[in-house]
Amino acid sequence: ARLKTRVATKTRASRGPVAVSANADRPVWYPGKAPAAHLDGSLPGDYGFDPLSLSADPEMRQWMVQAELQHARWAMLGVAGCVAPELLTKIGVADLPNWVDAATYQYWAPGGTLFFIQMAMFNWAEIRRWQDMKNPGSVNTDPLFGYNSNDTNTDVGYPKGLFDKFGWAKDEKTTAELKLKEIKNGRLAMLAFLGICAQYVQTGVGPVENLFSHMGNPGQVGVFM
Repeated sequence: ARLKTRVATKTRASRGPVAVSANADRPVWYPGKAPAAHLDGSLPGDYGFDPLSLSADPEMRQWMVQAELQHARWAMLGVAGCVAPELLTKIGVADLPNWVDAATYQYWAPGGTLFFIQMAMFNWAEIRRWQDMKNPGSVNTDPLFGYNSNDTNTDVGYPKGLFDKFGWAKDEKTTAELKLKEIKNGRLAMLAFLGICAQYVQTGVGPVENLFSHMGNPGQVGVFM
């Protein structure tokens, strides 16, 4: 028995130290799974998930963090844009098109004109965001009227000043909580929008109609039915 104990102890020692998170209480994406070595838990919503080491390079990781944040924000707006018109129409408050038909709906201007205006505005906003990534804080001042000239914020992706009317970003703890809530809701929204697209391909109706159909007959209308 002593020999077996010594052998077992020597075997465990020869394997070297087991990789563990710097923070023993840090939540990880899979229980018992060591987080990726290049993710230290300092980023909002960082649960150590990067099985392909796509963000191992610091410069690439900086880009991916901002890309996910922007996709998350657009997804939250997109889901709201899919749900709100259909819901308002269903309860009789408005008469708006389904999200799939929105491109052919007659607005105050032709669809092509609106698309061009949107692309021009997106281009301007994205260029300024890229400048902020290269030189944090360099685009804090409003380029037209000079507002926000005293803003010294260098936290890329989280503008303050004009975008923080309630002063939440002045408290570091509150800011950290809001960052975590935003990325969690954003990730959920990205999955939700993917589900909305898949639902439409399968059923040909919007998310609200699909939800009401499921609630009306959950035993027959669902993911696997």
